[in-house]
Amino acid sequence: MLDFDIPGYGHLTLEYLVSDYTGTLSVDGLLLPEIKSRLARISQFLKIHIVTADTFGHAETQLKDLERELHIIVGANQDVIKEEFVQNLGIDNVVALGNGNNDRRMLKAARLGIAVINTEGCSSEALAAADLFVLSAQDGLDLLLNPNRLKATLRF
Repeated sequence: MLDFDIPGYGHLTLEYLVSDYTGTLSVDGLLLPEIKSRLARISQFLKIHIVTADTFGHAETQLKDLERELHIIVGANQDVIKEEFVQNLGIDNVVALGNGNNDRRMLKAARLGIAVINTEGCSSEALAAADLFVLSAQDGLDLLLNPNRLKATLRF
């Protein structure tokens, strides 16, 4: 669990990291450098769920040996599926990372939504739904490893 206060923003008691994979943690389906080590450290205090359409079909292989749950979604209404996933965990306990249109609803629903730009870009809908955005997944995960950075960004 990650438990801390952000002045003016409120108290956060986070238990889950829910992240997209394609374009968020990966580029062209391949896990970005140093993501695995960061996720391994975060798994010591948050339960990790990767919820993805897995466009390139590499998520299972790329995320092997990590303590996480992988949920590959197919079909229409992926944005709704991701939002409902966050709601089922309990929105007040979730930090979400994403970059695509199908991530916008989960970013909005989560207690803390982080939009990731990376080299594949970030949809304007995801950006508008998030509490903050970062230039890389590494930066987003580092916020969880160094919560004072969140305080500096989100305080009023």
